[in-house]
Amino acid sequence: MTEQNILHLIQSLLLGLIVWIAWTIFSYAKEHRIHLRERFWTGFGIGFITDLLDTLGIGTFATTTTLFKATKLVEDDRKIPATMTTAHIIPVLVEALLFITIVQVDLLTLVAMATAAFSGAFVGARVTQHWNTQKVQRILGILLVIAALFMVYRMVTNPGADLTNDVRGLTGWKLLVGIVFDFIVGMLMSMGLGNYAPELIFFSLMGISPAIALPVMMLNAAMIMTAGAKQFIKSGRVSWPGVLGIIVGGVFGVLTAAKFLSSLDVNHLKILVVFIASYTGWTLLRSSFVSRIKEEK
Repeated sequence: MTEQNILHLIQSLLLGLIVWIAWTIFSYAKEHRIHLRERFWTGFGIGFITDLLDTLGIGTFATTTTLFKATKLVEDDRKIPATMTTAHIIPVLVEALLFITIVQVDLLTLVAMATAAFSGAFVGARVTQHWNTQKVQRILGILLVIAALFMVYRMVTNPGADLTNDVRGLTGWKLLVGIVFDFIVGMLMSMGLGNYAPELIFFSLMGISPAIALPVMMLNAAMIMTAGAKQFIKSGRVSWPGVLGIIVGGVFGVLTAAKFLSSLDVNHLKILVVFIASYTGWTLLRSSFVSRIKEEK
């Protein structure tokens, strides 16, 4: 099977998953007489903003949670995870479909790392349940900040050393490291920690344009979210007002961000990676300390 055929197979899989998720949502709504158009435009605004930022590498969890509370779209915090997953999965699948089409990436790298991340998430659901989330957040946050500072140091001390634009994937020992890395990232995703900032930093430190990380990290997220999508949709823990709006607005947000990213040169992309890594690291550190303070009260 040629690389082109494999690419078409992945694209067909993603399209099929989009159709399947949409059918699952609409059939569940019809069966339970749920009015999906309720608070459509509130959801549209939330979806556009959060999925635009998600495509740029800033995760959806904090932004969506904040906007849910600000608009009172989801008042019961216990319903946030199921509502968020149900509303964002189609935009994330669209992200993956767009970037494996727009960005030319080595298919061995794409498939191997996506498989490793999915395997890590599958194992992580069992292994990480007894891990201390605060400590993991703290360690990952510190590592991301250090990596961002290291990138800034390299950009200042050796500004002429551009990341390789013509390399489309990892080979040899770098690919092996990438597979192990994504397996670990998949485990962390099972704890609710994002994969975007770590992936962007990893490819940058490997000397490859972080643009190559885009299809890899988005396919990882799409596959892992899809694994539990049906259970979330039918869990009875979804707050349905605004969900259709988030889906539609999210797709428009993804398309807007994709147009911006596809025209971004590598030097500006490096600056974006530093910002994303710093922001994500700071957010993780803040979350870990806030959780600890709440527990001590």
